[in-house]
Amino acid sequence: MTTVPPALTLRSRRGRQILLLLCAVAFLDFVDSSITNVALPHILTALGFTAQSLQWVPSAYMLTYGGFMLLGGRLADLLGRRNVMIAGTAIVGLSSLAGGFAGNEGVFIAARLAQGLGAALMLPAALSTLTTTFTDPRDRQSALGVWAAIAGLSSAVGILLGGVLTEGPGWRWVMFVNPIACVLIIPTVLRLLPRDLPAAQTSRFDVLGSVLATGGMLLLVFALVKAPDQGWGATRTWLELAGAAIILACFVVVERYARDPILPLSIFRVPGLAAANLTGLIGFAGMLSIFYFLTLYMQTVRGYSPIAAGAAYLPLTVAIGFSAGIGAKLLTKVGSRAVICAGAVIAAGGLLLLSRVPVDGSYLPDILPGLLLVAFGVGPVFVGVTSAANAGVEPSRAGLAAAILNSSQQLGGALGLAIFSAVGTARVHHLLAVHTAAHEATTSGIRYALTAGAAFAIAAAVIALTTANTHEDPNEVHEPDPDPRTEPVQPPAAAGF
Repeated sequence: MTTVPPALTLRSRRGRQILLLLCAVAFLDFVDSSITNVALPHILTALGFTAQSLQWVPSAYMLTYGGFMLLGGRLADLLGRRNVMIAGTAIVGLSSLAGGFAGNEGVFIAARLAQGLGAALMLPAALSTLTTTFTDPRDRQSALGVWAAIAGLSSAVGILLGGVLTEGPGWRWVMFVNPIACVLIIPTVLRLLPRDLPAAQTSRFDVLGSVLATGGMLLLVFALVKAPDQGWGATRTWLELAGAAIILACFVVVERYARDPILPLSIFRVPGLAAANLTGLIGFAGMLSIFYFLTLYMQTVRGYSPIAAGAAYLPLTVAIGFSAGIGAKLLTKVGSRAVICAGAVIAAGGLLLLSRVPVDGSYLPDILPGLLLVAFGVGPVFVGVTSAANAGVEPSRAGLAAAILNSSQQLGGALGLAIFSAVGTARVHHLLAVHTAAHEATTSGIRYALTAGAAFAIAAAVIALTTANTHEDPNEVHEPDPDPRTEPVQPPAAAGF
């Protein structure tokens, strides 16, 4: 047994099988963020949701997914990545089955909360397994490129799949499809991944830090999700945000002095790691909002059916996969910094193009060009940020680094949805107050939201200039990572309209 999976190459059959498995895990988690989107009108009618409570269908998943991500990453390091991946997959499968059979909104929301918890366990374990399995620079960059392509296109595939299932066997199948996938994933994990000993240096668990981190993250994501509904100026919103800030500040103090912290602050000594995660948070806030607002435009304003709205994203899925592959190849030539900056600027151009969409817009001239530009930007950003955020992280903290990265992405998604929904809603309310037609007001609000998203993408490009410029020579010989058990412990450093 080893503390990390044995190094493999993508030229081996087993290496390719493991990469396919890990990408399947990522695909399942990311798809669940968007698969319910086009089914929302059917879920509302079937389970008795109100227009106000319906936002919790996507938001409940985002809440626990982002809130428990750090805990999931630490558990992967402490208990073994394979064990945590299996536990998370089982939770996703069982909760999805419960959601598919739900007879009321309370059961369905509870199922979505549990889905997010399972995903928060699965994803850090899968990404840290990838980064510690493929240690050859060329294989590592290729594997990260494939992972990033899956992450980037799965949200679009989720919308397409949700539309097909909703118009086909029915909306409940957006939940029933998960248990089928989980039944296939768990035996494959047991067969392909070796039993791994905990990679962290200790089996002691930081209970207080875990409670503070998870509680603070949950309250922060909750406040961001509820802000558009409650109002950004509402006393309750400010109290929730202040409470989250206080809890997270207490968490930092505890981690500074804890003997075995859940988040060793020394990880932020890794050059560029903090900047890479901030780039991901801001960039994904701007770029991933396209799925919500563009779907809203197509279904609410243009009257697309669920399957038609989903099919509209097909070119996006192809383009993201293609652009992520290009981004992975460019990493070893120009470095991750240039890849991230170029991708973010291209995505911003696509968002600006989409922000000009008219009320009577058509797919080919008004939607597709901007959609493709966003796709060609998202792929390289995913690849570059994933590479930069994991560069220089030792195996004993790979799960933690993966959790920080994915947590920043989920916070970015919640932040973007909250801010851009508030921007768009304010515009809609203003226009309706002066008797503007409903479709014109909604379209104008969407245009404002997409413009704000473009501004965030540009900001991400600027922040990316401070990230680590991962630029590995594929022919460079790397010494194996030292056994973390023999290394001295370093003291930590100080919705909708």
